[in-house]
Amino acid sequence: MTAEGQRRRAFWQILLFAAGLVVLTAISAGSVYLVNKARGDNKWVVHTLEVENQLNALLLELRRAESGARGYLLTQGENFKADHEKAVAEIVPALDRITRLTGDNPAQRESIEKLSAAIETRLGQFAQEMEFVRQGQLDKAAALVREAAAANTTSTISREANAMIREEERLFRLRSVNADNSQTLAASLTGIGSGLVVVLALVSIWLVRRSARSRDEAEARLRDSNVNLEATVDERTADLREANDEIQRFAYIVSHDLRSPLVNIMGFTSELEELGKDIFRRIGGLTGVPAGGPPLDVAEVPLEDADKQMSADFSEALGFIKSSIARMDRLISAILNLTREGRREFQPERIDTRDFIEAIVSSLAHQAAEAQAEIHIEPLPNIVSDRLALEQIFSNLIDNAIKYLKNGVPGEIRIRGRTKLGYAIFEISDNGRGIDPRDHQRIFDLFRRAGTQDKPGQGIGLAHVRALVRRLGGTMSVSSELNAGSTFTITLPINWNASNRNADR
Repeated sequence: MTAEGQRRRAFWQILLFAAGLVVLTAISAGSVYLVNKARGDNKWVVHTLEVENQLNALLLELRRAESGARGYLLTQGENFKADHEKAVAEIVPALDRITRLTGDNPAQRESIEKLSAAIETRLGQFAQEMEFVRQGQLDKAAALVREAAAANTTSTISREANAMIREEERLFRLRSVNADNSQTLAASLTGIGSGLVVVLALVSIWLVRRSARSRDEAEARLRDSNVNLEATVDERTADLREANDEIQRFAYIVSHDLRSPLVNIMGFTSELEELGKDIFRRIGGLTGVPAGGPPLDVAEVPLEDADKQMSADFSEALGFIKSSIARMDRLISAILNLTREGRREFQPERIDTRDFIEAIVSSLAHQAAEAQAEIHIEPLPNIVSDRLALEQIFSNLIDNAIKYLKNGVPGEIRIRGRTKLGYAIFEISDNGRGIDPRDHQRIFDLFRRAGTQDKPGQGIGLAHVRALVRRLGGTMSVSSELNAGSTFTITLPINWNASNRNADR
């Protein structure tokens, strides 16, 4: 497909996507609105039914109260009295519920006021009737009943309650129609939106099929052009491994072969030092012989000022040579150790990490005591890994933490660990002199050190530690500020096995 065709197809795909997004947004917004409206209409329908139920319940309780009062008047039976009192107790709460439910309707509020006044009057009459009956004044109670009947208080209550029920029935019909309309509109919108979505889906399927055909053709061409890619990658990987092994062998051979001339240099330097002593003794003897007298013991003759300065310069030069030879010897030994470690095959085994770390701390107890440092070991997760590699990693880090504490400040070193997503995370923190953030990467470079160089070392330890961590399939980082201590974090697989052994080699 040409570039113009690809651009045109991309344009139509974007346009189709935008149209589908607009349609879905409109359907979603409309549906949400109509569903909420239908829910609100249904809520008002339920509200109307609840008001009607409460009104009917109020009328029922009023009738029960009247029946109980008349029965008590006629028979003085306690059961009629109990029914009456129970009904009266339900009237006021029912009236309160109706008042609360109809508070949003002005017409109903007016009716409820009239209804409340009539009920209050009738409840007063009930109280007087029951009191007359309890006092045995049945004639007065009967007269009060006739008076209440003549006043039509009960009829007023029924009339106002029925008027409120008719108003709620009118609202019920209106709200039911509104709810039906909302549900119909929601269903219509959903149907129309579904139809549009189906149309867009069909167009999308057509475009996707066209894209799939184009992609299949491109993949076929890609397979044809990369048929030998895997073999090429394997070949390059093998070449890289061979080159890496060759570099290690070369480093080993070179460092090993350098030891021989270095030993010769060290030997000849020692001989030169002895020869220099003999030469300056002879010079002292020659310059110290008195005229005409016997020769003196050259060991007892002091050198003159010029010869003494020459002897000092000669000794100083030999000292520089010897210190450089010793440094070169240490560097060569370090390179040999690195190459030997790089060739060693790791052997995974289950390690009780706490016992393992406690053994390392015990071996460094003397250095810690001299530095006035306390080492705290917190809970540590057990792992499966190479024991010797871990020993070199933690020994080096704990030794560095002890070595680079601040003078005059009691040292505090903490070793803690946790697990996360199949990895064990170890942290070795101290309150030492810290590391400048600009040197956080420098300290992991081979033969490079950071900060004040007042401690012995070759700048190999951390580089070796990071190489071991990588070979174990983990990562290593440092968090530190000057004069604020350091925290070295090591992340290692909890279960390191033969499948990832020597993966970086």
